[in-house]
Order: sequence, then structure tokens, then C-alpha cells
Amino acid sequence: MSTAAGGSGDDLTIIQLTDTHVTAAGALVHGAVDTLDTLRRTLDRIVGSRQRVDALVLSGDLSDNGAPEAYRRLRDVVEPAATALDAEIVYAMGNHDDRTAFHTELLGPGSGDLAAPYDAVREVRGLRIIVLDSTTPGRHEGWLTEEQLTWLGDQLSRQSERGTLLVLHHPPIQSPVTTVNYLRLQEPHRLGAVLAGSDVRMVLCGHAHLTGAGAVAGIPVWVGPALSYRVDPMAPVGRHRGHAGYGFSRIDILGSAVVATAVEATPAELVYDIPEQDMLDRLRALALEVR
Repeated sequence: MSTAAGGSGDDLTIIQLTDTHVTAAGALVHGAVDTLDTLRRTLDRIVGSRQRVDALVLSGDLSDNGAPEAYRRLRDVVEPAATALDAEIVYAMGNHDDRTAFHTELLGPGSGDLAAPYDAVREVRGLRIIVLDSTTPGRHEGWLTEEQLTWLGDQLSRQSERGTLLVLHHPPIQSPVTTVNYLRLQEPHRLGAVLAGSDVRMVLCGHAHLTGAGAVAGIPVWVGPALSYRVDPMAPVGRHRGHAGYGFSRIDILGSAVVATAVEATPAELVYDIPEQDMLDRLRALALEVR
């Protein structure tokens, strides 16, 4: 895969796919959305871009109700795309996921205690990706145990060559949407105390079904757009509603910077589609005119 124009060979691109809510065959989310088709179309677009992707991070709510078949269907489209991209796959648990099915269908035999939170560490070209399981079976808000925070602190006591991305499903920041705010990570100050002074460069989350950003312990928090449907952050007073539309995130490590970009993936008519060099030439010409 080629690097984006103007990029460095040392740069990294992480694609975050969140809240895929894949179902068993024949089922639609909210009776309206074929989430596997959405995921397949999105992965086809990413592979077809021919841009280098170093990892696919799926940050929770991979299935809609924890059905084993849903994980098999998801794996059957994600794994070929990752192979085509030569990208690592990083999975995280969400509140709609089932720990046993998640382990059995995605991670395989010997992947750990099926009843325990799924916390993991992956290394991608010198960048450490730490996954924290912020779920509690039977609940939809996020929690982290003292044991998890102690484990996280131990991992962060050793710096990584290119820093760390932390992935958890529930955002550790407040939301202006009442329902989303109610279901965020509880007691985020406990996480913040562990992150303070660490090499964590960004926290990646999902869960909210809207795109957002904030900070915890001075570290940027990115809430990626969902791949299933969107929650309306400006719904009429007293209403909670979702609407069609989906997207994904690209997280770029560009030298000392970490840049999060929301990518719109809902089908739409093109306004223009021209060679990139033509646009660069136009911009150079404009710059010369100004001088």
C-alpha cells in the first residue's frame, strides 16, 4: 500500500471502526440498518483507497446482541480486508458484546479467561495500543475495576518507542446528549489519575454514536463516528433519536503529532473528483498570485 502524498514512511495510519452492531443473518438493526453491508462497503472503500493502513481498531459493540454468528460474519469481512491492507486487527469489547462469544469467535482458543474483562496490549511499528474492557455484563454504562487500573498503570510504567494509544468503548468525558452522558465511563477521574504523566497520546472510544472530542488528564479523547447509525446531538428538546448515516476515523501519527479525522462514509454524490496534483498546482498558483 502506498503512503499518502506528502507523508513520511515513518508515519502511521490507524483506522478506527466502532459500533458496527453486526447481527445474525437476516436481522436489521432497529429494523432498518443492514450493518454487515455497511461494514463491507466501508472496508471495500478503505482497501480501494490504496493508502497504507497499519492497523484496524474495532472499538466495541462489534455485535448487536452478542450472537456468535454475528462475530463470525464480522470476522469473515474484516480479516480479508486486513490481509489486503497488510494491517493488524485490534478488537475491543463494547456493552452490546458477549465476552464468551467475543473470545471464542474472534480471538480463538486459549485467548484467556472467558468471564474476565478483555484487556490487551499490541505493538504496531513501535506504537503501543492498549485495549481496556470498560464493560460490565448486563449493564450499559462503563466501569473500570481497580485491578484493571493497576494493570494499566503497570503497562504505562514502561514507555513505548512511539507512545501509546488507549482504546476503550465508553468515553471518559461528558456529553451534551443526556442519554450518552448517562452511559459514559463512570468515575473517569480514576482513569485520569493513571494516565497523568504517561506516554498515552490519545484515547480512542466509541459508544456514543456521534463524533466528539475532549480530554482526560490533558490527553485528547476521540469519540469516533459509529458505523451503524447516528444519534442526533441536536434533537428537539425532550426527544432522543437516531438517523441513517455512518462513518469511521483515521488516526494518523505524523511525526510528533497525532491527528484524528472523521471520515464520512454515507453514500453521497460527488462534488468533484480530480487528480490531487491538479489541486496542488492550483494552490501553488494562488500562492504566487498573492505574492
